[in-house]
Amino acid sequence: MIDIRKAKQVLKQYVSNYDSTNDRIRVKIGHIERVAGIAKEIAKSLELEEEDIQLAELIGLLHDIGRFEQVRRYDTFIDQKSVNHGELGVEILFEQGLIREFIKDTQYDEIIKKSILNHNRNQDAIQTDKKKELLHSKIIRDADKVDIIYMLSFEDKETAWGSNNIDKEKISEEIYREFKEEKAICYDQRKTAVDNLVSHFAYVFDFNYDYALQMVKEKEYFKKIYERFDFEEKETQEKIEEIYKIVEEFLEKR
Repeated sequence: MIDIRKAKQVLKQYVSNYDSTNDRIRVKIGHIERVAGIAKEIAKSLELEEEDIQLAELIGLLHDIGRFEQVRRYDTFIDQKSVNHGELGVEILFEQGLIREFIKDTQYDEIIKKSILNHNRNQDAIQTDKKKELLHSKIIRDADKVDIIYMLSFEDKETAWGSNNIDKEKISEEIYREFKEEKAICYDQRKTAVDNLVSHFAYVFDFNYDYALQMVKEKEYFKKIYERFDFEEKETQEKIEEIYKIVEEFLEKR
């Protein structure tokens, strides 16, 4: 049995151990709550059984639990500079036993574990051949991206992209090329804050479900992100304009 109400109470107690005045902690608390709700909506749109709807919401609550300890230890969200937060979350939940505080029933453990591990991997790196694990991995990946794009439309640039001088930076040629090939961009290939921005625009190519993509389109999140920037270097500004145009065209076709 999945008791979402209890799981939310346990999460609230867990995050109380971290400094909520830290912007990174504050951002992640709100993100987790919203992702859980979005995952629930996606599951409902797929007309899943109530059990899977509740499981999708629970995975939403748990998917970024590694972020809090990541910030405490390393003061960053950048996995390449610290630790894979999905793997850290699984360690905290399953190796340290925290999962039993959220749910006593063990029957969902592998689905939860695989979904958390897969949520921040590229599509071609997802590791599972089981139908339920793949289903919930796809749901959490989409829900996570919807809310990340939402946050990027208003959060301060230092929190969002790790730089207050992003408008002065350039796009790496490899990142620009991969975007134009309509590929999701690997995290370890990014060299600048603008590369981070381009990788977030590339999320548009990596959605599994039309319902999630429609949410992003209707709220015009990509447009709001694009309108936040006026790059000092003309070439960078032109490339970002081209990238945004590709995003808009893809949304229309999809």
